[in-house]
Amino acid sequence: MYDVIIIGCGVVGAATAYQLSRYQLNVAVLEAGNDVADGTTKANSAIIHAGYDPEPGTLMAKLNVEGSRMAAEICKKLQVPYAQIGSLVLAFDDEDMHTVQTIYLRGKANGVPELSILDGQQTRALEPNLSEAVKGALYAPTAGIVNPWEFALAMAEVAVKNGVELFLESPVTAIRSVEDGYEVCSGERVWKSRYVVNAAGIFADQVHGLLEEPDFCIKPARGEYYLLDKSQGQQVSRVIFQCPNQNGKGVLVSPTIHGNLIVGPNAESVMDRFDLGTTRAGLDFVRERALCSVPGLNLRENIRNFAGLRANSNQSDFIIRESPTSPGFFDLAGIKSPGLSSAPAIGCYLAELLDKAGCALREKAHFDDSRTHVLFKELPEEEKSALIRRDPSYGRVICRCETITEGDILASLRTPIPPRTINGVKRRCNAGMGRCQGGFCSPRVHEILARELGVPPEEILMDQPGTYLITGETKEVMSHV
Repeated sequence: MYDVIIIGCGVVGAATAYQLSRYQLNVAVLEAGNDVADGTTKANSAIIHAGYDPEPGTLMAKLNVEGSRMAAEICKKLQVPYAQIGSLVLAFDDEDMHTVQTIYLRGKANGVPELSILDGQQTRALEPNLSEAVKGALYAPTAGIVNPWEFALAMAEVAVKNGVELFLESPVTAIRSVEDGYEVCSGERVWKSRYVVNAAGIFADQVHGLLEEPDFCIKPARGEYYLLDKSQGQQVSRVIFQCPNQNGKGVLVSPTIHGNLIVGPNAESVMDRFDLGTTRAGLDFVRERALCSVPGLNLRENIRNFAGLRANSNQSDFIIRESPTSPGFFDLAGIKSPGLSSAPAIGCYLAELLDKAGCALREKAHFDDSRTHVLFKELPEEEKSALIRRDPSYGRVICRCETITEGDILASLRTPIPPRTINGVKRRCNAGMGRCQGGFCSPRVHEILARELGVPPEEILMDQPGTYLITGETKEVMSHV
């Protein structure tokens, strides 16, 4: 019997688990995938938004500004890569300047600090590679960039370390109201809880529908991206937006926390909630719009294209509430952008709702709010030498692009939520994140995973179920006399 079950472990579910793990509660997290943060959380713009975009008075506005501040604190405490680099919203004509003025006033009403409106000359003084056509911009110094999957993973790891139980590969198939709470089922497995929190992302309406007919629906929108090589990472030093419209915040150009450049996204409604394909038309649109902002971009330096799905809904604001007809069942739904930025504040807000609903929140006497995560390549030279003497695996480089060692990979396997797949290793220690995108190191990571997990190589996946790389031996091993 649990006090709270959280369905879904993207960044919102992870942040909620992180906040609830502070209290004397029995908490379980059910995640359909074989890893945390493997949906929308891993495929987005990786931006911590300042908070000028949401309409004043909305949950989105309140939680964006609070979450942005909290994200910076959490990343520092849990050793998650984060940088407050600021953002610019570009205006190219008088109509855009009117939009910039509008979102400036909106940001001030939301409590965003340090906002200012720049003219074209001031904007290009900050970012010399911007188009000469730029007439002005909104400057938000408090915007930042983050490693989004490690942000979620770090919060989930701290939650697990403090007693939260995580069940991977546990897609919820039924929810039943019972005496004193709910039964949540995944196939034949059944968990019972007093309270249920639906943080299922693009599947939130379907999960709600397992209990009762929802009064909202999720309308996924696919966004396609370019990830450019580090050779393009210095084109801009801030997040470069275009003026927002009905489809979102427009195509952005931004440094990443790893020194690359990310370009995108477009916005296309899709029916298939597993459709993460990229299209020629979508990428051409992204390319055309991005070059309007930064004409000197060399998109031939692209090392990867990818797409993510955002959980747009038929409601304009975040849907964060207790069901009016099923007490104790809470939705965290329609968490589109700025969901990544808002996640820590969403976790706190949900805790407040639980407390009001009768779930007593008593703080633990001992809560370990810490995490250590340092890669070998980031250490001073004398510490590297000492570490290799203690553990020679740190002297064997596996990923040459990112200088990731076997010791880094083995360390990821000793964390509270160890990886099970090649991409799981990639998300934890960057092996395969470089220019060749795993072309050289993936076979070695594959080999290490099979050895350390004690399973046959053909059972190791690239990512989600079905992504096998090998199916067995095709030749007999010949012995030489």
